Amino acid sequence: MFLSVAVFAQTDKPLVQFTGVVNNIDSVEAVVPYVTITNVSANNQVNLANYKGYFSFVVHERDTLRFTCVGFAPLTVVIPARITAKSYTQKVEMKAQITNLPTFHVFPWATTDEFRRDFLTMKVADDDLEIARKNLNHASLAELAKTLPRDAHEIQSANAQQMHYNIVNSHSITNPLLNPIAWGTLIKSIADGDKSRNN
Repeated sequence: MFLSVAVFAQTDKPLVQFTGVVNNIDSVEAVVPYVTITNVSANNQVNLANYKGYFSFVVHERDTLRFTCVGFAPLTVVIPARITAKSYTQKVEMKAQITNLPTFHVFPWATTDEFRRDFLTMKVADDDLEIARKNLNHASLAELAKTLPRDAHEIQSANAQQMHYNIVNSHSITNPLLNPIAWGTLIKSIADGDKSRNN
């Protein structure tokens, strides 16, 4: 008797064609594909939305539907009563559910002895000040100067110095043997030296 009453109560509710699209509430244009729709009122009957979030199936009025999808919070929808058109359309909006897992650290040491050994033999990296000191060391700069090509500023400075040296020494005789004034001074000093010895 109770079974017949339950069947009569179930069939007493009119059928409705339930149609809709499942969207992401955070983005108007983003759909949620392959959402599982469970009819809690009809012995957990399961329906599935397609890859565009579209679904359409038959339900009864006042049925409770549960929308679930991985990465989204579950949503419950109740079909209203006294639907005149025998079809019900709804835009279902699901909210993304972010689950923050606890931080998990992976260490490469199996025991504390291995950690102690690696810690004692570890080479500590230089800080910025020590790196700057090594880069500005005179020995390092001298070695770099031997291998690195000169830039345009260095070439221009060298050319200017060479041109200045050529201009300064263009009218002077650097070899004293080719200088007639030097020869005259030498001969005069020899002659004066002879006179001094005679005296």
